[in-house]
Amino acid sequence: MKRTQTIPTALPAAPPPTESASEVQEQIRRRAYELYEERGRTDGRDLEDWLQAESEVSQQRAKTAAA
Repeated sequence: MKRTQTIPTALPAAPPPTESASEVQEQIRRRAYELYEERGRTDGRDLEDWLQAESEVSQQRAKTAAA
C-alpha cells in the first residue's frame, strides 16, 4: 500500500468577536430613543419604537456579518 503525503493547509480565520447581548440591547435602546425624538417625543409608541429599532439593528448586523 502506497502512502500519500498530505500537505497542511491554513486553518480558516476565526470569526470576528461578536458583540455581547448587552451591547446589542444598548444599540437598540439608543435607536428607539432616536425614533422617539424624531417623532417629536410623542408618548405611547414605545413598543413600536423598540420593535422598529430592534429590526433596524438586526438588519444592520446581518449586513455587517455578510460583508
